[in-house]
Amino acid sequence: MPMKLNVGVCRKIGQPDYGSLGATCNVEVELASSLLQDDLEGFHRQVRTAYDACRQAVSDELARNQSADAGTTRAQTNTQPPVESTTGHQNGNGHGGNGNGGRGASEKQVAYIKQLVRQIKGLGVRRLETLAQNMFGKPLPALSSLDASGMIDCLKGIKAGEIDLQAALSGAAT
Repeated sequence: MPMKLNVGVCRKIGQPDYGSLGATCNVEVELASSLLQDDLEGFHRQVRTAYDACRQAVSDELARNQSADAGTTRAQTNTQPPVESTTGHQNGNGHGGNGNGGRGASEKQVAYIKQLVRQIKGLGVRRLETLAQNMFGKPLPALSSLDASGMIDCLKGIKAGEIDLQAALSGAAT
């Protein structure tokens, strides 16, 4: 009997004027259930392949949309292209998230994150901190507004069943 493997990757990057651009890829594949019993390394290889495909699709989509948007934005505003920050996020002034001159997460964002966490079975405050560390390399209180927005999108995906909670907690779905 085949088993289903559901893999998801979501990523969001900042744009000028507090905008953002996001992409999500979710793939469900059927694998032989014997892989878990007979070929664990083969199973892991299949999982890695699915995640790599999703990561590449998300990266390609963000790059495609970012280059199209950047040309339009520069032509309209005659500004320099966005600069990649050390946090991996972009915005018009070259600064990324909290600690790099960006805005911290708003109270409403944090409240909504906590509301979503209460609605997701198996996710509590401690596991939320793990998720924040895996996604952004910092604890929840240190998230920028853009980070919080990405966290909200990811939590919505988990709640909707589009993103596997365990994969997200292990760092594989971010």
